[in-house]
Amino acid sequence: MKRFAVLVALAFVVGGCSPEVETTGTTSSCAKELFPDYNSKVLVQCVAVCKKCDRGITTTCTTSCTLKGAH
Repeated sequence: MKRFAVLVALAFVVGGCSPEVETTGTTSSCAKELFPDYNSKVLVQCVAVCKKCDRGITTTCTTSCTLKGAH
């Protein structure tokens, strides 16, 4: 049972290390409409795109963008 718990924990850690996929499709075109030079690493831009294009709210968008590496 301990081995299983360690393997599950390790899977989450390794899964969290995978590179972030760039935005594509409708989110990308929506982002380009808001910011012609959209950079997902700029927190203000990331949150604005999340709220407008993904219909998010400020709290979840800020958390999501921060976890994606936006500053």
